[in-house]
Parts: sequence; C-alpha cells; structure tokens
Amino acid sequence: MVMHITMHYGKTGLPLEFPDAWDITIIRKKPMPSIQNPEISLKSAFENPTGGHPLTELSRKCNNACILICDITRPVPNGVILPTLIRQLIDGGIKPSNILILVATGLHRPNEGQELLEIVNSKWVMDTVKIQNHFARRDEDHEDFGKTSRGTVIKLDRRFVHANLRIVVGLVEPHFMAGYSGGRKMVAPGIAHRDTITSIHSAGMLEQKGVENCTIEENPLHQELTEIVKKVGECFAVNVVIDEERKISFLNFGDIEDSHREAVTFVRSFAEIPVTQRFKTVVTSGAGYPLDKNYYQTVKGMVAAIDILEPGGNLFIVSECSEGIGSPEFVECQRRLIEFGPEAFMKEILSKTMADIDEWETQMQLKVAKVGRIHLYSGCLCDEDMRLTGVEPVQSVMDAVQRSMDTFRDNRVAVIPEGPYVIPRRNAAR
Repeated sequence: MVMHITMHYGKTGLPLEFPDAWDITIIRKKPMPSIQNPEISLKSAFENPTGGHPLTELSRKCNNACILICDITRPVPNGVILPTLIRQLIDGGIKPSNILILVATGLHRPNEGQELLEIVNSKWVMDTVKIQNHFARRDEDHEDFGKTSRGTVIKLDRRFVHANLRIVVGLVEPHFMAGYSGGRKMVAPGIAHRDTITSIHSAGMLEQKGVENCTIEENPLHQELTEIVKKVGECFAVNVVIDEERKISFLNFGDIEDSHREAVTFVRSFAEIPVTQRFKTVVTSGAGYPLDKNYYQTVKGMVAAIDILEPGGNLFIVSECSEGIGSPEFVECQRRLIEFGPEAFMKEILSKTMADIDEWETQMQLKVAKVGRIHLYSGCLCDEDMRLTGVEPVQSVMDAVQRSMDTFRDNRVAVIPEGPYVIPRRNAAR
C-alpha cells in the first residue's frame, strides 16, 4: 500500500507515492471556506469597506483612477475582481479612458501580449481601460518623496501617485521577508524605483530580527514599507485570499493598511500550521505555476520549511522552473555564490547599503543552507542552470528521500505539497 500525494508543480502537479511503512506528516492549510459568488461578495465589500468610504462615493469625487495588479508570478483571480471593480468605477462617473491598470512588476520583467491577457483574464477589461507595466529602471517615471526615517530613498511611479483614486489588488499569503504579501507591498517594491527596491532589500535589512514569514508588526521590513506607502497619501486595497485549489476564500476592500490587516488576520489561522517536531527529511514545493516558473521564486518554498528542518537534515524541493534560473542579475548573483562561497558572498553583501539586483534571493537561500542540505527536482533546468543553483540535483524524489531516511535511520518525513503558501510553525504561540 502507498500514500498518494500530488505536489504543486508546474500546471499539472507532480504525483508522488509514499510507502505506508514511512511515517508521513502532511502539512496543509486547514480547510478554508469558499465564496460561492465572489462578484456579489466584492460588491458588498465595496459598499462596506474596512476603513474609508464606499467605492461609489470615492469614485464620484475623482476624475481618474490607477489600479495596481500583481505580475505573472502571482495567481490572483483578476478575472473575477477587475471587471467588477472597473464597472463600479465607471458607474461612479470615471471615464474608462481615465482608468489605468498598472502591473506592479517591481524589478521583474514586464508582462505583455498573451501573458498580459493571462494576468488580467478578461478581454473586456483589456478592451476597456489602459494597461501598462511599471519599469523600475526608468528614472523619469518616478516621483521622489525623500527618505524614510531609516534613510531609504522613496521613489515611486508617477502614474500611481498622481492618480485621484489609488487602488491596489493584492493576494494576501505568507511572504518570506514581509510577513504577508499584498497591501503595502504592491506599492513598494511593486511600483518603486530600483534605488528604493535595492535599499529595502539590502542584506542588512533582511538580516534583522523579524524579517521572516508571517511576522508583521515586529517586522522591520513591514514597518519600512508601511512608512513608504504613507508618503503617497490615501490608498485603497482589494485583498483576496485563495485556498489550495485557488478558489476565493476571502475578499475585502478598504483603506490599504486597515483592510490588509483584516485579510492577514483571516488567513493566519489557515496558513500557519503548528508543528511540534523537526524533521531530518522534508519534501516541499515551489507552489506550482505560476510561482515555480523560475528558480528565483523557488527559494520561497525553501525558506517556508526552515522552521521544521532538523539542523543537518535534507530539504527536497520540487519546482518546474520552466523559464530557467531567473533574471540575468540573479544568474550573476548565483555565479558569485558558486565562485566565492557562502561566507565571502555574505561578507560582501553585508557591506552595502543598497543590494545588487536580485542578490537578496541568494541571501535567503543561504539562510536555509545554514540549517540543512537543499536538494532540487526540476524537469526543465539544463545542467549549467542546475549547477548555478548551488544545491544538489535530484533525478528521482522517492529514491532521494529513501536515501535520506537510510542515512539518518529515521523514517519520519514531512511533506508540504503547497510549498510557500503554507508555513509550519514550531512556535505556534507567535
């Protein structure tokens, strides 16, 4: 007899068969409610906001609006949210030609053509309003707001900050640096200039206590992002939470800070899973498509499991990586890691106040590597790309797990099918 578990991997999943003789602990979200008619729930949220005024009242006072949406790496149900949101704005008196959707790419590549249609998931929206990408390297696109109390340069996309009505549409899920995604994170790093992004991702910031999954109020990065957003002025958010099958479980609308806090309160009880022990063998995922399109995003799945990995243990992660390693800058960071080694790499990045682009992901990988050995199963990475990951390649997940159990003489295995969307917590009271 075997236990069948399908890991989130690419678009189709990766089925694994675990023998009954193995002691398997499956770590999943708790069962979540499902909203049967999200359009009606969304309209209700617009009428009953969490902080601030109803959307119809806001739109009547405004001549134009800018809506921030996530890039291709986040499975946001925009096909449900955006048509309802935009119709509300139009009904409130804002002309379609004065509504802009801005893809909050951060420093990621732009999303265009068929990929943009996949993100928006509504031809009506594509045909009705303007849709553009944010480009963090274009100096002229950004407004300078000075610095935060910690000295971070604040430069944000003019198209958003100069809009009469500013709305972000964010997916609220655990985030390995900011505690939870969505809300303020849509603004910074979402539409921030490269100088702002590389400052908030400096090695010194990311090494501070509290910069981790699921920590919010005591998280210095969260505090920094919140301070940046307050410089912009009044902003609103549509927050959405999805379950493991990516059905909508929660929706709200309101003040960007208040509504995000409410969404985080909701998702915590489902995404943070108390676990009483550590494991010498852990199997997790990069969360499947679209998050596991590249190795850069795969690091989030590694970090999510760190709390239950026994020091010296083996962490196995499955991630398709259909687009390879990631950006050229991330490739260069990984080359530096391989060439100089972890200690020299960390010494170099800790000496800077602004990070090189994407080197923060290499830094986060090293947090896990300090605890245990990382192994990667990917059906798409070529040999050179696999070498650049700096982790050990796996040809057969089940064979590798068997060897791990034999080495430790321990048949206990933790399995996290959904990867970084589920955070096992050994300190459940936090």
